[in-house]
Amino acid sequence: MFVNLTEVLLNEGRTVTMQIEPELAQVTVGGETYPVSGRAAVTLTITNVGKGKAEVRGEGRIVFRARCGRCLKDVEETLELVIDRTVYAPDRMPSPEDGDDQEYMNGYQMDVEELLRNEIVINWPMKILCRPDCRGICRQCGQDLNTGTCDCDTFVPDPRMAVIKDIFNGSKEV
Repeated sequence: MFVNLTEVLLNEGRTVTMQIEPELAQVTVGGETYPVSGRAAVTLTITNVGKGKAEVRGEGRIVFRARCGRCLKDVEETLELVIDRTVYAPDRMPSPEDGDDQEYMNGYQMDVEELLRNEIVINWPMKILCRPDCRGICRQCGQDLNTGTCDCDTFVPDPRMAVIKDIFNGSKEV
C-alpha cells in the first residue's frame, strides 16, 4: 500500500494523520517465514519539519505464530511497533552513508507495508519463548521438560578438566 506524501513534503508545517490497515499475511525474518494471525490498524502522523523533510510517527501491533526457542511449541507472539522515521523528498534525499537508505520511499510515495516490514525486523525479539521459565527439551531423548522429567544422564563434564582426565586415563593404560 502506497501513500502519497507530496502535500506534506512540499508544504512546511503541514501535518497529516491517517489510519492504515496493514495487509501483511506473513513476515519473513532471518530467512524464516512466520504467519500473521492478527494485526491492528497502524496510526501514522506525518509532519513536515523542513523543506522536503517530514517525520513519520506511528504505532501498531502485529501478532504472529512462531515456535518456542526451547521446547518448539507453537507460540502466539505480539509485537508492538513504534515508528519514528524521517523521510525526504526525492531532491532532498541524504546520501546512504548518512543512515537510513529508505527503501520504503519511491519518489513522493511511501510504501507502508515495506516500512512496517522494516520496523518488524528492527523490533524482532532476540528469543521467542512459550513462557519465561521454559525448560526446553532433553537433548538426549527429546522429552518436554515442562511436562515431566526423564532419566537421561545430564552430567556435563567441565571442559577445563579434559586434560587431567586424559592424563588420568593415560596412567591407567600403563
